[in-house]
Amino acid sequence: MLSIKLLGGAKKSFGTDLLQVDLDGIPINALLEHLLSIKPKDTMTLDTKNILVAVNGVDSSALDGYDTVLRKNDVVTIIPIIHGGAHARNRFQVCAKSAELFCVRVPGKNYDFLNSARKNFPDLTLEGISSRHILGVQHAKKIVGLSLFAQKHNSLLSKKLETDILLRFGMTTQISDAVKTVGIANSDVFAIIAIGKKSSLDGLYEFLEPFLTRVSFENNSGVIQKQFKITKRHLGSVDSKTPLEDILAEKAAVLIR
Repeated sequence: MLSIKLLGGAKKSFGTDLLQVDLDGIPINALLEHLLSIKPKDTMTLDTKNILVAVNGVDSSALDGYDTVLRKNDVVTIIPIIHGGAHARNRFQVCAKSAELFCVRVPGKNYDFLNSARKNFPDLTLEGISSRHILGVQHAKKIVGLSLFAQKHNSLLSKKLETDILLRFGMTTQISDAVKTVGIANSDVFAIIAIGKKSSLDGLYEFLEPFLTRVSFENNSGVIQKQFKITKRHLGSVDSKTPLEDILAEKAAVLIR
C-alpha cells in the first residue's frame, strides 16, 4: 500500500491531503497516471508537468526521476510548483560572491532534502542551519564572509566551505558539536545558505519555492543568547547598533583549527 501525501493545490485536486493506493512495483509515471484516472472530475486540474515528487522525503530527481520504482509502504509526497515569486528573496553580496538565504519547511528528513538540493545544484555551496540560530540576513552575511575570507587565506576550519560555515554558526571547531547546536535534523523549519552564480541561485529558488516559508528572525535573540551564554552585560559593552550580531561574528572569527 502506497501512501500519497498531497500538498498545496494537489490537495485541492483530490479533496484530501492523504491517499492510500494498493499498488506496488510501479514507476512514478504510472502512479501519476493512476492518480489522474481517479481524480474527482469537479476539482482543480493537477498539472503533472509542474510538480515535485518526493519518495520517503527524497526528491525524485535525486533518484531515477519519474522512472523511480515505488514499493509498498513508500510515502510519496506531491507538491505543485508555484511560479510567480510569491516569496521575497534574501540575496546578498559578500566577498565578491553572490549568496542567498532560504527558509524552508520540507516533507521527510531535512538532511535528505538538503543532500538532494546539493545533487541538483553541484555548482553551489549549500549548508543547512537551524533557523532559530540566525538573526537575519546581515548575520548570515557576516558569518559567510568569515568563511569566504578563511577559504581565500587557506585557513578553513574544515576541508569544505559549507562545513566551515556550520562551525562558525555553531561557534565551535567540532563538527559533532556544531551539528548538535545549529544542525537541522530536528527543525520543523530550517535555513539553507547558498553561495554561487546568480543563475544557479535562480534555479535553486525555483526548486525550493514550494517549500519556502517565512521566519521571524527577530524572535531568535533570546534563544541565541541563552545557547551561547551571552549576557546583557556583554551586549552593553559593545558600541554597536547590532551588538549581538557583532559578538557572534567576533566569536566566530577567532576560531582556529
